Amino acid sequence: MSDLSPTRSPEETARLCAEAMWATDTASRGLGMELVEVGPGTAVLSMMLTPEMANGHGTAHGGFIFTLADSAFAFACNSHDHRTVAGHCSISYLRPGKPGHTLVAHAREITRAGRSGIYDVSVTQDGVLIAEFRGHSRTIGGSIIAPEEHDKP
Repeated sequence: MSDLSPTRSPEETARLCAEAMWATDTASRGLGMELVEVGPGTAVLSMMLTPEMANGHGTAHGGFIFTLADSAFAFACNSHDHRTVAGHCSISYLRPGKPGHTLVAHAREITRAGRSGIYDVSVTQDGVLIAEFRGHSRTIGGSIIAPEEHDKP
């Protein structure tokens, strides 16, 4: 299905893609993430930092912060109903995360051209920026949601 569908709005397409992905995303759900909102090229996910997510300094292990950002990136770059994966990701940690607090990852599309895209994800804790993530996406072909009945041949 094209993101130029005459019958589905971009917002509805993003919602349906997120629902389909969330149903099988056992990693994000298993870590206690919540899908807060999704839109065309955007996504917001949250996750409570549990004591088991602490490193040897008693702060959030960077891998969990990265995983939350990566999940938000995935929902944002798959919101156009084109199966998309990460080609490259990087993160800058600015402040430590603290167990017992909730992290919020805000993903937004910077550009999308052809099969490539760039997305930025800001991770906050208690409204304070703690990490910045940049993901480069690549579409791999295929749709996430089933075509509407009248779109089928």
